[in-house]
Amino acid sequence: MADFKPVGKVSCEPKSIKLPESVELFGNLKNGKRFAIDIGCSLTKIAYYSTTKHKQSAQSQRRKSSNSKLSVTNSIGAECQTRESPVCSQNWDKNNISGNYVRPINSGEGFDNQTEFSHESTSQKCSQKSCEVEQMSRLHFIKFQTKYIENCLDFIENHIVGNKELVKGNTIKVTGGGVCKYAGCIKEKLGVLVDTEDEICCLIKGTNFLLRNVAKEAFSYQQNGNPEYVFQSVDSDFHPYLLVNIGSGVSIIKVTDEDRYERIGGLSIGGATFSGLGSLLTSAKDYDDLLELAENGDYRKVDVLVRDLIENDYAVTSISGDLIAASFGKINFTNGESSQKKFSEADIARSLLFTVLNSIGQVASLYATMHNVNKVYFGGYFLRNNPLNMEVLSRSVNYWGDNKIRALFLRHEGYLGTVGAFLKGAEHWQKESSIYGGSKYFSSDGVGSSNQSSVNCNDDQFSVCPLLLDPETYCPDTEDLTKDEEAREYWLQCFEETVEKFAKKAVESQPGNPSAASRAESFKEKFLVRLREWKTNPKIHGALSVRSILDSIELFLHEFDFPDPYLKQKELENENAISLFAEHIRKIDELDSETRLRKLIMYLLAGNMFDWGAKEVAALLETNNFGFDEALEKIPQRPWLIDSLDEWIKRLEGPPHKCATVFVDNSGLDIILGILPFIRELLRRGTEVILCSNSAPALNDVIHRELLVVLDRIKCICPIIREAEETGRLIAMESGQTGPCLDLRRLKKSLCEEMTRRQVDLVVIEGMGRSVHTNLNTFFKCESLKVAVIKNRWLARRLGGTMFCILCQYRNGST
Repeated sequence: MADFKPVGKVSCEPKSIKLPESVELFGNLKNGKRFAIDIGCSLTKIAYYSTTKHKQSAQSQRRKSSNSKLSVTNSIGAECQTRESPVCSQNWDKNNISGNYVRPINSGEGFDNQTEFSHESTSQKCSQKSCEVEQMSRLHFIKFQTKYIENCLDFIENHIVGNKELVKGNTIKVTGGGVCKYAGCIKEKLGVLVDTEDEICCLIKGTNFLLRNVAKEAFSYQQNGNPEYVFQSVDSDFHPYLLVNIGSGVSIIKVTDEDRYERIGGLSIGGATFSGLGSLLTSAKDYDDLLELAENGDYRKVDVLVRDLIENDYAVTSISGDLIAASFGKINFTNGESSQKKFSEADIARSLLFTVLNSIGQVASLYATMHNVNKVYFGGYFLRNNPLNMEVLSRSVNYWGDNKIRALFLRHEGYLGTVGAFLKGAEHWQKESSIYGGSKYFSSDGVGSSNQSSVNCNDDQFSVCPLLLDPETYCPDTEDLTKDEEAREYWLQCFEETVEKFAKKAVESQPGNPSAASRAESFKEKFLVRLREWKTNPKIHGALSVRSILDSIELFLHEFDFPDPYLKQKELENENAISLFAEHIRKIDELDSETRLRKLIMYLLAGNMFDWGAKEVAALLETNNFGFDEALEKIPQRPWLIDSLDEWIKRLEGPPHKCATVFVDNSGLDIILGILPFIRELLRRGTEVILCSNSAPALNDVIHRELLVVLDRIKCICPIIREAEETGRLIAMESGQTGPCLDLRRLKKSLCEEMTRRQVDLVVIEGMGRSVHTNLNTFFKCESLKVAVIKNRWLARRLGGTMFCILCQYRNGST
């Protein structure tokens, strides 16, 4: 396989995206080795299915009987380390990793090798009563150059099929323009039957599935926008739309429903035009080289602009002088000899790219106008999610569509047909398994009657916080690292210095797992590549902030099967904190009213010290000699950096709030000895409380399912909390966030509706990530309280304070 090379650059790849639990179509495939192939003129793409096991916190009486989930992962070798799923070679692991760091614990207390768990149940209880094993199912993608089709089939045979005799006579789904040419080769090499699926049908099926089920699948792009990437919420009503699939050529398809579509047009100028002419006009060896040339070129040195033809009378023509009047218009013939040598290859490549994309954008806009459609999704591997490609198409559609048509892009743009073919196969396997339920290739429990479109997407819908004072101008990030060079240099260097520890701690979180070290090493490599990209071009992946860097770490974590490195640590710290809770509350209740209210803020601050994401605090925690009392001693004397404590105490002398929404931070001492006594006081005053925690793991932050476990334990100790939960005055809800910061533009829709229904009049935000890195300057329509310890020396100095300085910011809603 010396000649085999995967296609494309890691930086251009889409990321792992978890699909909802309720997509039952895949439940029956958890023990199967299933795959589908999409053979194009240039690229061959494979979608294959695997499962992995992870430990998670859960409450046995609340958990579902099946906790199987599906992720969609692009990978040049996704990790698939289970007994039934094949182990991909190390050559294929480089695009699939994540990492974090964790407090030292006995390796015997950690989560053992995932492969040791039986596949008989997808929701098994662990030795700890608050834990269970979660099975995560994944659909992986691989791409090859079609000219290496035999090497592609070797990969399938060696890494997916395994023993060819076991699959002999089985049927696989294949789509794409190269099916007829290579069907015989597939049959001979793999010993399977080839079932050909219509290419356009698979494109639409895959697109509908991703749009309906995958959060952040579709987005619009605007260069220098704030934000540059605006993601479309998962919505059951996204029809009608045009799908413009850019491959070697271009197909334009109008989609009006799940199964109603029509190819209404196309264009011969597409990816092959760019690659073909590019190879003639430049020395670029492949598409990626050509695109890199274009990124560094200037089309204005090659193209004739309107201003070159009409000097000062643009107003008369109503045409902008910056518009391209003639592509390649400045290249001409002099004395019968080409003047191409006068122009740089980069300028030529950029002009060529603009010629192709502007043509596609114009034709797409005209078809959308003709058919009264206002959404155009661009698909096809040609785009690569590249910002330059997306910007040109967006501008072209906006111009020709008079800003009435939206240009939208897809994260898995290159795999639409592959997903569709796999879905076709899944439908076939579902029917097959109902007859051959005992087959070794299928789960014996079968599949229900639900099909892929009967998905409850409510939990995946997001909305803007209804209490923002000015939601139109709201930006969560305190610092814009694309503009602030000093801050950018500091934070990128800071994260680069910690990447080795991230990788090390990720490995420690999975003792006994033979693939953990290689996956962690790949995480380190990928994260360092991302940091270098940001240093070179801060805007390469959209707006850059501390939030986006932290989110990338968590994204890579999940992408490479380190879903929750802090799980065991959080469990241990929760147990310790719960054992201290009764005595802690007893001492609080002995205090007079004003002293108690002040102490509760101090306890909030002390709890917020326990943040494993803060480098200097993590060093303290690793000594195992840093507890709640030690944290209290670190709180500086007043006045604090931002100090509204007196105003807050005075406000509490007045009538109680109707309802408070509290965004919480860390597990352990933070949530149990800091937040819970604070909200207990609010409850005692007659205030209803919505406790909002992350939907997915990030560092040692408490997540929703863990918070439910903690509340069930605490209500056995505290009658006030028990009564409030039983009467509905205290509820725990998911925020929809998956990182250590807080973006109030993307809260769970159900949370926003509950905030409105309960008439929330107090918003409390705790923690440095949620109230300093983000939302420091955010104003609300109602009262707000932000509380955090600033645990970074550089940031503290920049804000005018010292290490461990305090944010205690109360606003009454009008200031």
